[in-house]
Amino acid sequence: MDRYLIGIDVGTGSARAGVFDATGAALGTGKCDIAMHRPDGVIAEQSSAQVWDAVCAATRAAVAQAGIDPARVAGIGFDATCSLVVVGDTPLGVGDPAHPDRDIIVWMDHRAVDQAARINAGGHDVLRYVGGRISPEMETPKLLWLRENRPQVFDAARHFFDLTDFLTWKATDSTARSTCTVTCKWTYLAHEGRWDGDYFRAIGLGVLADEGFARIGTQVVPPATPLGAGLTADAARAMGLRPGIAVGAGLIDAHAGGVGTVAAMGDPVDTVGYVFGTSSCTMTTTRNPAFVPGVWGPYFSAMVPGMWLNEGGQSVAGAAIDHLLRLHPAHDQATDAARAQGRSLPEWLADQAAPDAVRQAAHLHVVPEFLGNRAPFADPHARAIVSGQGMDTDLASLISLYVAGVCGLGYGLRQIIATQAAHGAPVARIAISGGAGRHPLIRKLLADATGLPVDAAAADEPVLLGAAMLGAVAGGVFPDLASAMPAMSRVQTTHHPDPDSQRLHAARHRAFLTLQATARDLRGDIDAALRGDHDALHG
Repeated sequence: MDRYLIGIDVGTGSARAGVFDATGAALGTGKCDIAMHRPDGVIAEQSSAQVWDAVCAATRAAVAQAGIDPARVAGIGFDATCSLVVVGDTPLGVGDPAHPDRDIIVWMDHRAVDQAARINAGGHDVLRYVGGRISPEMETPKLLWLRENRPQVFDAARHFFDLTDFLTWKATDSTARSTCTVTCKWTYLAHEGRWDGDYFRAIGLGVLADEGFARIGTQVVPPATPLGAGLTADAARAMGLRPGIAVGAGLIDAHAGGVGTVAAMGDPVDTVGYVFGTSSCTMTTTRNPAFVPGVWGPYFSAMVPGMWLNEGGQSVAGAAIDHLLRLHPAHDQATDAARAQGRSLPEWLADQAAPDAVRQAAHLHVVPEFLGNRAPFADPHARAIVSGQGMDTDLASLISLYVAGVCGLGYGLRQIIATQAAHGAPVARIAISGGAGRHPLIRKLLADATGLPVDAAAADEPVLLGAAMLGAVAGGVFPDLASAMPAMSRVQTTHHPDPDSQRLHAARHRAFLTLQATARDLRGDIDAALRGDHDALHG
């Protein structure tokens, strides 16, 4: 009798669910949008109640589309963004007290920049395992912000969850945390199986250590570990499933994309997983720990069990392209044309691009760091650069800007790959996943910009597939992830770098690095001048 798996992915803007068989074939999908409160470029909040409702709606839709008997579902896996969920006896808003339903600080929220800077100034040993600098996108800076700015919320919280762990708790009543979430975003030392109490006390969160870490996790288990007694009756009713289905400990969304792709060509150590969505993440697997400045990790067993992981990426990727395009005068005209064809604007522009689009954009350069540099500089203050733009307002110039923006992301990826290789984590190919990277032109541009082959998975939804693999292991369909990954994933197409374009891309890459370094130096000079002016005024 066939057994089915369900993968559930909660991204920045929607919850998606997919039904798969044991070969990795997708049978049905569902999607439900999620609202976000984003009043400016710093704050980003969501509602956990709405997220859970969206998860249940997406799951019901996926099962209905697949036309399967819910009684034959063997396992469920979850992945989600690395957002902080605050759970109390009553709803606890993380911002405006008038909106207690907004109880999630979304991954991209940068309210904790000052807290991250103070933590980094302490030089704590645990920072060695986040590339030397903690990010405001991680959870301990956000927890510190809550304690300092919303102490009543911090004190009233019963649990602080990463979003993935919140979802598995809602599904099973288990408060167990995934090794993936707490190691990658909370400073849990998985290779030693412990939290570092001295770190929490030093940064101002000693209360969590004094409580024995009860509110952030006393049981930490590997991804795909079966949780509790499986799906609870309440969760099953809401999802249209039967109680008791095995639920595996989850993954961060980018890591699910890695699990769903990096073993399709064999050894996962040879392949960097590149998850290209609103932001981008790079997932690099090594057999031994590689300490790479500015790249998160090394994390033990955070993605592939028994191996180490380095995680890099760009704070905005798909969102950077969207923002870049909005700056151009032809944006609205192109958006209307794309909408008329039922396409997104980036997809439509990619369709219009000529074969020699990079040559047409040869002198237009974009360093797309609109929300900082996640890797390899771990610099939340970095900002974007557009160089070489004239006064053209037509569609052709918009297409060139789009192509230059995608190339900029590719050069940033190339920079991360080179930095990792120099510190003991080389790769030979790229496995792409994520909704923003589906178009063949994007894959070709990334291959050309990095000089490495880009593998596109056969699965339309490799992130969902990675989540479903967790359910496959939890439900006993496979004994472990090492068996499930190659059995359920495969490569459909490989985009090889064009040899004739490599000289041009090498020159453009040098321009990218020069612009990036110059902007960093200038910002330092100007900050120093501003400090000098301040000192002179107050001397």
